[in-house]
Amino acid sequence: MSEQENSPGAGLVRLSKRMGELGICSRREADSWIEKGWVSVDGVKITELGTKIRPDQKITINNAAKTEQAEKVTILLNKPLGYVSGQAEDGYEPAKVLITDENHWSEDPVKKVFKPFQRKGLVPAGRLDINSTGLLVLTQDGRVAKKLVGEESNVDKEYIVRVTPADGTSNADFPEENLQLLNFGLEIDGKKLLRAKVEWINDNQLRFVLREGRNRQIRKMCEAVGLKVLQLKRVRIGGINLGKLPIGNWRYLQENESFEASSYHKKTSFSYSKKSISPKRNLNGNRKKS
Repeated sequence: MSEQENSPGAGLVRLSKRMGELGICSRREADSWIEKGWVSVDGVKITELGTKIRPDQKITINNAAKTEQAEKVTILLNKPLGYVSGQAEDGYEPAKVLITDENHWSEDPVKKVFKPFQRKGLVPAGRLDINSTGLLVLTQDGRVAKKLVGEESNVDKEYIVRVTPADGTSNADFPEENLQLLNFGLEIDGKKLLRAKVEWINDNQLRFVLREGRNRQIRKMCEAVGLKVLQLKRVRIGGINLGKLPIGNWRYLQENESFEASSYHKKTSFSYSKKSISPKRNLNGNRKKS
């Protein structure tokens, strides 16, 4: 046995990190709860930040922590053009300013009264740039943020993208091999992209389903194959669809809704097939006649 393996701290992990790994809460929440004395390990209350434990030890939180967690809100916004996802930048306001009583969707299934303090601590779980619209998640719940943007997240996102060739030609002439590249084979900043699912849904629009969210990823992917993005709209995150939510309006996430992998994700399984990806094109890239 090595000296490291035999040391007293071998195999130990910070309590807050372990709580995050188990999906109990975010690390920041864990530190707050530890300071308040709301966390116990094997029945012993822990109040010292930085405490390390064994991975097999039992962690429990008290009712005060559970109550605080239950009060946290997650909001779904149909973001308009001209707003940034996070902090204000270059004169553009953050999307969070749209979370007002006036913009609360009148058909929200959750019959909860909006209170201004609910905006406190709301952070975007994922990015949607200034020139893009559609579904944006804002949450106070660290578990939701980790599920959507954490390193181990496998939640897929779906986008409808209106495109045109940058060289002025027709979308009908877009090469089949370039469509294959959009599905798999491209790199951004020297790093290969994960397999995607990309298909034509009409003469001018592509559907993208991604399992990662790099900065301006779709726009860079399109640029790499000679396409210019005219409009970009996110319509789904995992099992949550934008649906009928009007532009600029928001609603609460329902208790029975989940961001787990959607049926579309499971059905497509991110495998490439010329037939499934481009049903309106034959193998030489021309439109099939209907």
